[in-house]
Amino acid sequence: MSDPSPRLWRLELTVRSGPDAGRRCVVDRDVVTVGKRSDCDLVLTDDTVSRQHLRIHRTRGADGGSAWLLVDTGSTNGTWLGGARVLEAPIEAGAVLKAGTVEIAFAPIPQTVEEFAWHEDHFGGLVGRSAAMRRLFGLLHRIAPTDATVLVEGETGTGKGAVAKAIHQASARAAGPFVVVDCGAVQRQLVESELFGHERGAFTGAVAERPGAFERAHRGTVFVDELGELELPLQPKLLRVLDAREVQRVGGQRHLPVDLRFIAASRRDLGREVERGVFREDLFFRLSVVTVRLPPLRDRPEDIPLLAERFLEEVAEARGLRAPRLDAAALDRLTAHDWPGNVRELRNVMERAVLLSAVRPGQRLEIGRLQSGAAAPPAPAAPDPGAFDPASSYQAEKERWLEQRERAYVGWLMGQHQGNVSAAARAAQMDRKYLHKLLKKYET
Repeated sequence: MSDPSPRLWRLELTVRSGPDAGRRCVVDRDVVTVGKRSDCDLVLTDDTVSRQHLRIHRTRGADGGSAWLLVDTGSTNGTWLGGARVLEAPIEAGAVLKAGTVEIAFAPIPQTVEEFAWHEDHFGGLVGRSAAMRRLFGLLHRIAPTDATVLVEGETGTGKGAVAKAIHQASARAAGPFVVVDCGAVQRQLVESELFGHERGAFTGAVAERPGAFERAHRGTVFVDELGELELPLQPKLLRVLDAREVQRVGGQRHLPVDLRFIAASRRDLGREVERGVFREDLFFRLSVVTVRLPPLRDRPEDIPLLAERFLEEVAEARGLRAPRLDAAALDRLTAHDWPGNVRELRNVMERAVLLSAVRPGQRLEIGRLQSGAAAPPAPAAPDPGAFDPASSYQAEKERWLEQRERAYVGWLMGQHQGNVSAAARAAQMDRKYLHKLLKKYET
């Protein structure tokens, strides 16, 4: 669905004629605007140029790689390519286009983002000493200073929001706002208003106009979490924001310019969502200029001691307590756990440990019970299919029989895999999170 390796594109436009001849514009994002308006990437003063004359943006080529599209945005004197006036046309590297009578040379320059290991065990608020995380930090260091759109993928609790914040803090927009919208947490009927804003009277309860997240993130960064939850009817509207850097409020007629960097995250595989027809391919391609994949905590156990110590210190400091120390036995338990809730679960465990230590001074640090590390529920004998309660209803007996079979299967499954939830889930072709729910349900 995207280029085989992450690429950042420097788009270089050079004015060849008119009063602005010799002016150059070099940007590192996948949309470039040209016109008289002061917020255009390439600002021209020639009288034949409209306020926002044209856009050039990155698209998906026939080979699955990057291509570029020249779009006239309603100019008075037209956009020209190869001697013909165009409204929308593909443009190749080295082409010369015309905005009105002004000639502009177009040169996209691809730069592959080469992986390298970061020299420290932290980047912004992120910590990790594993090879996977140090490579991730190296990638973030390379892309943060750019305005490239970033798609962050990873399981729930892996720290996608922390990655977005680290990118923002290391960018030239760090002094600007960092606005977060979680599409999975906002009521579906309110997502459009939360993202795009609304005018007064746009719907019942809209008693005043309200700017959306994109307006509030002007000259900063907007982070849209769980973008896979965004419904299909809203996706073209988001595509317009990414392409034109303009937003239209719910119930409004104006198109308001916004200057922002866009970072999105999803626990879903958006490429597969495209194949299922529930996510637009053109939007997916706009989003995945650079894709950052966060490894689950179970795949980097060497990071657990560092994270645990960091969380102990942070929680203790926030509560005005003394940070307890982790002993070898506690660390062994932590590294043996498979962490279905990832980094978020580890932080919660450390917070509980700090509180237990505070109320039981003088005792060693108590980690508490880790669910997947607990013994599997005992496997009862298989129920006799002929045994039933004559006074019970069919539905009640059916549910009781299914529950008994489910309990027996889960107990047998965990016994077969020595309590290893991940291995058991793989063998059963079952989602690991669902297996955790079953373990909790049949806990004894």
